[in-house]
Amino acid sequence: MVEYIPGLEGVPAARSRICHIDGEQGILEYQGYPIEELAAHSDFIETSYLLLTGELPSTRDLEAFRNEVLHHRRLKFRLVDFLKALPEGGHPMDSLQAAVAALGMFYPRTSVHDTDLSRHSVVRLIAKLPTLVATIHRIRQGDEPLQPRDDLSHSSNFLYMMTEEVPDPVVERIFDQTLILHAEHSMNASTFCARVTASTEADAYTVVSSAIGALTGPLHGGANEAVVRMLEEVGGPDRVRGYLEKRLAAKKKVPGFGHRVYRVKDPRALILQKLEEQLSRHLGENTLAQVAREVERVMNERVATKGVYANVDFFSGLIYRQIGIPTDLFTPLFAIARVSGWLAHWLEQLEDNRIFRPDQVYTGKHGKPYIRPEQRGPPGPVPLFRVPAAHGKEH
Repeated sequence: MVEYIPGLEGVPAARSRICHIDGEQGILEYQGYPIEELAAHSDFIETSYLLLTGELPSTRDLEAFRNEVLHHRRLKFRLVDFLKALPEGGHPMDSLQAAVAALGMFYPRTSVHDTDLSRHSVVRLIAKLPTLVATIHRIRQGDEPLQPRDDLSHSSNFLYMMTEEVPDPVVERIFDQTLILHAEHSMNASTFCARVTASTEADAYTVVSSAIGALTGPLHGGANEAVVRMLEEVGGPDRVRGYLEKRLAAKKKVPGFGHRVYRVKDPRALILQKLEEQLSRHLGENTLAQVAREVERVMNERVATKGVYANVDFFSGLIYRQIGIPTDLFTPLFAIARVSGWLAHWLEQLEDNRIFRPDQVYTGKHGKPYIRPEQRGPPGPVPLFRVPAAHGKEH
């Protein structure tokens, strides 16, 4: 009998050179470059080029790529009208998925094997996702969307389109580093979804839309939202120990701790922790940051020996909150960053493509006779649809 492995955990689904993770040693590399090096010295646009091509660009190639992204930030007015017609109470992730699916209708996408069309699709998606998220936010606030500014960097322009204020250089740089840290992470749920969709030779817009759909699920995206809600619920550093003791005694998960891959502290969390401390020194430390420090201290006492440490989500929400980004936009920010990784996997999948068609282990019955409706008797106690219990978080 074929072995069944729930969630395909540990089963290789692709050969890839894009990202390497060593969960025992806490190593994360993009195309062979340590994440610490990229976060310290690169920026998001250069990192995106690296993920897509496999190499860091020359000065001329980087400038050309920057200019391409810069000149494709704007949205068609019909797409903005489409976003205005969506329900006001909808979650930004739902609006973003719908917008990306619609985005492809405005541009040629006749063949995924056309190099020029593929490049244009990649550039447009990286360029326009920040504009889409900012536009969705402005519309739901009752404000007109702002046009991108060509004199601002990728990160600075996004924060400007959100707030109508140009961020100071420290905030801009820290935000850009968060994008680098979220740009890629191997075969997680949304990336696998992207590769499955790519294997059908669907276009880049459909691939990214499907990945965003996977990211909307609470077991993949949204953990940093849960972290901020938890910190707000705790209320103060002096209440942390009691709160955590009750939660752990009830065997409830603590948002922002533990990871399916890492058995040491998430290397992205190590970097984000330093960035959060830098931001607190720059803007002034708030209560949430104080609570977070105490939460990590107590959790290290209680569960570090079990290999449970703070992950990327524990600190990213703190940074976004200090910058002034609403909590329900945290996951759309993940998409703004991860789009580069999704697209890199799209291109790689097409290099030696074979459509995904996994097997299953059948657990049903055989040869059941058809019984006419009037002969079936009264309904049984089993509900028509079974709602399964929630399982573990996937980061």
